[in-house]
Amino acid sequence: MPIIDYGDPAADTVLIQPVDAHDLAFPDREFAMIRDAFHKPLRLLAFQVGDWNRALSPWEAPPVFGKEGFGGDAAKTLADILPYCTDTSKTYYLGGYSLAGLFALWAASQTEVFSGIAAASPSVWFPRFTDYLQSHPLKAGSLYLSLGDKEEKTRNPLMSTVGSGIRSAFALIKAQGIPCTLEWNPGNHFKDAELRCAKAFIWVLEQRGSNSEI
Repeated sequence: MPIIDYGDPAADTVLIQPVDAHDLAFPDREFAMIRDAFHKPLRLLAFQVGDWNRALSPWEAPPVFGKEGFGGDAAKTLADILPYCTDTSKTYYLGGYSLAGLFALWAASQTEVFSGIAAASPSVWFPRFTDYLQSHPLKAGSLYLSLGDKEEKTRNPLMSTVGSGIRSAFALIKAQGIPCTLEWNPGNHFKDAELRCAKAFIWVLEQRGSNSEI
C-alpha cells in the first residue's frame, strides 16, 4: 500500500489515515490545517487505499448503490498499518473520512495502539455496525465523531440510517467511559471533507493536553 509521509519523521505524535488514491491533494490540505493548529512536531502517514470498499469494510456487505459491494478486508488493511505503529516512544492516532472513519472505529475494537480515533462523517450506516459496537468495546483513549446535518436526509434507505447510527455509536462510547464528542457540521457528506478531518484530529490531539487551538 503506497504511503505519503507528511511532516517531521522524528515527531513523537503520528497520525495514521487511509485515503483514496485518487485524491492525493486531500491529506495535503488537511495536514496544513492540523499543522497550523498543533504547535509541536507532527507526522501524518497517509495510506493510499486502492479498492476503498474492499479494504476498509470490516465484513462483506452487498452494494448500497451501483454494483460494487463491500469486500470485508479491513483486518488485512489494519495488519498492513500496525507495523508502522510499533515505536512505544511515540503516540499514534488513527482517523479518516467516510468509510475510512468507519474503519478507524472498527480498528479501535481490535487494538489498543491508538491513543485517539478521529472519525469524520464515518459510514455508520454500514450493515450491523452499531450492533457490533454493543458487543465489542473500543480501546482508544478518546474518540471524535462528526456528521453533516444533511447526511441522513437521503432517499437511500440504508444510508439514511447514518444519523441514528452516529447517535447510537456516541451513546455506546460514552457509556464505556471513553472521552468522546459528536460534532454536527453544516452540509451533506461531500462538504468540507478536509476541514472535518482536520477538526477531528485536532480534537483528539487536544485530549492529550497538547498545545493546540482550532
